[in-house]
Amino acid sequence: MIVVPVKEGENIERALKRFKRKFEKTGVIKELRSRQAFIKPSVSRRAEIMKAIYIEQLQNKEE
Repeated sequence: MIVVPVKEGENIERALKRFKRKFEKTGVIKELRSRQAFIKPSVSRRAEIMKAIYIEQLQNKEE
């Protein structure tokens, strides 16, 4: 459970922003979306390799 202590006189928008940041770091939404449909291990591995190739190309382009 996420706990965000609100200090005396603190703006509620700021506390809400801290809550959203903590919630996003837990990865609940990302996991929920990934569980909506089954993805075969071979397909996920292929996507992971394609992402690595893309990132490597970006890094090589930078240099």
